Amino acid sequence: MKKDQWWRGAAIYQIYPRSFLDTNADGIGDLPGIIERLDYVASLGVDAIWISPFFRSPMKDFGYDISDYRDIDPMFGNLDDFERLVEKAGASGLKIMIDQVLSHTSDQHPWFLQSRESRNNAKADWYVWADAKPDGSPPNNWLSIFGGSAWQWEPRRGQYYLHNFLTSQPDLNFHNRQVQQAALDNVEFWLEKGVHGLRLDAINFCFHDKLLRDNPAKPVSERKGRGFSEDNPYAFQYHYYNNTQPENLPFIESLRALMDRYPGTTSLGEVSSEDSIATLAEYTNGEQRLHMGYSFELLSKEFSANYIKQTVEASEKGMPDGWPCWAISNHDVTRAVSRWGDDSYSPDFAKMLLAMVASLRGSVCFYQGEELGLPEAEVDFEHLQDPYGIAFWPNFKGRDGCRTPFPWQSDAVNGGFSTHKPWLPMPSQHLSYALDKQEHQADSVLNSFRRFMAWRKTQSALVKGSIQFIDAPEPVLAFVRESGDQRLLVCINLEKDKVAFETALTKGATALSEHGLASGTHSGNTIQLPGYGYQVLSLNP
Repeated sequence: MKKDQWWRGAAIYQIYPRSFLDTNADGIGDLPGIIERLDYVASLGVDAIWISPFFRSPMKDFGYDISDYRDIDPMFGNLDDFERLVEKAGASGLKIMIDQVLSHTSDQHPWFLQSRESRNNAKADWYVWADAKPDGSPPNNWLSIFGGSAWQWEPRRGQYYLHNFLTSQPDLNFHNRQVQQAALDNVEFWLEKGVHGLRLDAINFCFHDKLLRDNPAKPVSERKGRGFSEDNPYAFQYHYYNNTQPENLPFIESLRALMDRYPGTTSLGEVSSEDSIATLAEYTNGEQRLHMGYSFELLSKEFSANYIKQTVEASEKGMPDGWPCWAISNHDVTRAVSRWGDDSYSPDFAKMLLAMVASLRGSVCFYQGEELGLPEAEVDFEHLQDPYGIAFWPNFKGRDGCRTPFPWQSDAVNGGFSTHKPWLPMPSQHLSYALDKQEHQADSVLNSFRRFMAWRKTQSALVKGSIQFIDAPEPVLAFVRESGDQRLLVCINLEKDKVAFETALTKGATALSEHGLASGTHSGNTIQLPGYGYQVLSLNP
């Protein structure tokens, strides 16, 4: 099993298929579009692609509401396309990871259509149903992430059903063993198709508290920093009972046992809980649970050397046996260069962020367009598609700004994404970051990223080594990565002004500059870093 651990230190490229490349002129990206651009993805120096949901779905939450786990939605292609994708990815040296959304389905899934009809049919207990309180109100105070009660009345049964997300995403009842087995059977279908990994969406939401106890209120002082806007009542509670239940651990172990029958596969669990680092530690502990986990700590608005240091150190302390996977952008959050940057865009800032996250201990997920340094797009209200953003506009504008189409060609219709009107507008400001403009610029964000990723592969300490932070003043992030006889000191300036600091570790150190980023200098015990500088010193073992 050890020899198949390709995922340790791997770079994973997330593709949001709706917005990658449209090949059939319907304004929506598709699997043939991914196939067509696999050579480009391979040129980035990544090891795998993670594809967001492409399964049959009503698309109320853009694929995270699945109506058939074993079929491709026609807007994306068909199973033959997927098999061609797996084959070409293998020929390109890329592994395939897919999303699995296990905790809930679409309300159009045949299981739910049957379950809602009566209290005594074969699927009656496959979803979370509960009686109303005597006054007709919901069973408890649980809230949906997308706003309002997490309970929806169903007149056919005269009961409420649970939905932690949209009302069209009813939660499955994982306390039912048949549901667990059905979920595992669906996973195995794709393992048989040759996928190398699963990204497990909201994996800590599979089980709920069987007693349906109320969640306690959260003080105002603790509501910030959880990834929810201040006007979202979901932030008003400690979510102790609607997710992250102890019964989830045996199910995760069953999932791992299934995956162990397919050597070379991996699992990456997405966790958002009251203490995500602690939950990740629990979910990745030992060799019987998830291979990797990631949370939203580095997807938040918090940005400082100290915050990153504390987050990674907490992960190291909490999950010594687990393997983290870091991301600073994805399809659910504002793009990192806008979320963490100021109003004056700097390509050097984009380059530094990519290098920073790829230098931490663990694997790393990059989101499509991040390698171009794309900022968040401004999407007018009338063009919004995300129900989350529509509900919370204007304080929170939703997730459409990071989901706009990939800009392939600056002078082509819709940036080369589609010849048809795209499902989201192609941002005019993104055309100046288009692939064709960056391909032949040696110092572009794209080519700097390629050089850095090629260099990273040659540094075993960066790929699989340990990490130990050293004292450094803000805004410097400094740590030692060590593997075998290689010991590296990594120093990163998170701000635009140059900075200097002292460390005795520089004695006898040799600077490595092949990474291609703005590099600093060192003399004696002093390291000097330019704005957004990235310095690596080879230390004596």
